[in-house]
Amino acid sequence: MTTDLSVDQLLARYHLMVMIRAFEESAIDLFAKGLITGSTHPSIGQEAIAVGACLVLEPSDKILATYRGHGEAIAKGSDPKILMAELLTRTTGCCKGRGGSMHLCDIQNGVLGTNAIVAAHIPIAGGVALANMLRKNQQVTLCFFGDGASCEGEFFESLNMAALWKLPLVFICENNGYAISVPTKLSQSTPDISDRAKGFGIPVQIVDGNDILEVHAAAKEAITHARSDKGPFMIECKTVRWERHSAFSAGKYANPEEAQRWKKVDPIPRLAKELLNSGVTPEELQAQEASARRVILEAVEFAMQSPLPSSETLYQGVFA
Repeated sequence: MTTDLSVDQLLARYHLMVMIRAFEESAIDLFAKGLITGSTHPSIGQEAIAVGACLVLEPSDKILATYRGHGEAIAKGSDPKILMAELLTRTTGCCKGRGGSMHLCDIQNGVLGTNAIVAAHIPIAGGVALANMLRKNQQVTLCFFGDGASCEGEFFESLNMAALWKLPLVFICENNGYAISVPTKLSQSTPDISDRAKGFGIPVQIVDGNDILEVHAAAKEAITHARSDKGPFMIECKTVRWERHSAFSAGKYANPEEAQRWKKVDPIPRLAKELLNSGVTPEELQAQEASARRVILEAVEFAMQSPLPSSETLYQGVFA
């Protein structure tokens, strides 16, 4: 498809997508070595959604995401070093090692939290959008969530209030077809989750979530709509989940072939093909890949060398 992005802008997005992929691969490796406490939820194969949407935002705009939110945080501008340190529960992490993989918060870059409770962040995003509307600051809030969250009551309540009050809120559903082990066809009666937003009079777009150009175009329309005081917008990104729901392998595919299905629509080689067709050389792509992976290697090294919290800090940040 045609795009308003220049080759240099596409290269920057390619670099960011590879960086997110390398971050996730490193997280999986570190978990396997016993260095990550709790679990971690990879977003491998879904990088185009985070990058395609977040890079349309202004620096002052805000995002909230699920426990599968490493990619969104990086795409919004969080330093991979403080994110990796947080995964390893180090004091240099974005939450000083208190949040871990599922609770990333980086206020200065507009990352107002990833959330381990399914759909819990959706009404929080509504509250953020309401505050911005009342302040008349023209800030937009993006709320990323999965297909499983669309079955929770707070999703419907947030749709209703956002539409009623015309909040500057963009709902982005990363529909990868499964909520842990439950396929969407067994959890909802219509094929498109965005049908639920239509019921509240919210405009929607359904896009191929593995095509960054489609995601970018939809995000640009949705964010412009929200920033123009026209109310909320919903984008449903059809994508494919990587093999596992989490590092604990919950919700693995029963069919090994289905587990590899994401590789057939992997957004990174799809963008690479687009760039090659635009005149970028293979050597230029390799340089971008090497640069992105070097950033993550440095992030891992930084995190590994950072100190763990001491017992003296146990009550810091505890309010009750």
